[in-house]
Amino acid sequence: MIVAAALPLVAEYGAAVTTSQIARAAGIGEATIFRAFKDKDEVLDACVAEAVGTDHVLRELATVSLDEPLDVRLTEAAEALRAHMERMGTVVGALHASGHLRPGRGGPAGQGGPDGPDGRGGRDGGGGRDEGRDGQHGAGPPPDARARSFVALRDAVVELIEPDRDACRLSPEKVATAFLGLLFTRLHTAAPGAEAPLSPEELIAVLLHGSLKPPGSDR
Repeated sequence: MIVAAALPLVAEYGAAVTTSQIARAAGIGEATIFRAFKDKDEVLDACVAEAVGTDHVLRELATVSLDEPLDVRLTEAAEALRAHMERMGTVVGALHASGHLRPGRGGPAGQGGPDGPDGRGGRDGGGGRDEGRDGQHGAGPPPDARARSFVALRDAVVELIEPDRDACRLSPEKVATAFLGLLFTRLHTAAPGAEAPLSPEELIAVLLHGSLKPPGSDR
């Protein structure tokens, strides 16, 4: 409850957010925060862990109906991952800008983004997370956490593709890897003044049908 109330405030104010603001948003007394957390830095670290952890997005992916057509399933997955990346970027960016996260300081150990966090899960939405702390703020997630995160997300996407395994030219694992590669490239390369990135629907169309028009087609 405390972290959920704090996240939008951290996104808006960064490290300048106060515990009294968080307490008001959560509908609790300020003293309650300090019964759950040692200090404000620990609250901010918990917000980073929540923003970059994969538990939430894995649960979102697990709710995508396998009865939908493949392109619909993957479009829904792309939207869920886009929202996750945007939330992560907003929270982490606000804390970087306000000095809480700096090179050499780090958030909670074992955390990162979709190319980073170490969530685990399948269609039951379970997500693992290291509970240990490294005693410092700001060192990014260890490489093995980034690898575990990617595998967790890939496996969740594989489950969305699996019903159409026989229709795919490549294995669901390779299709899922290509899907994540296209999606993360789309999210990371969007820049002011640049041509608008592919929409989720366009991205899925390229993934499933390629870039060439069918012979005799105008589309």
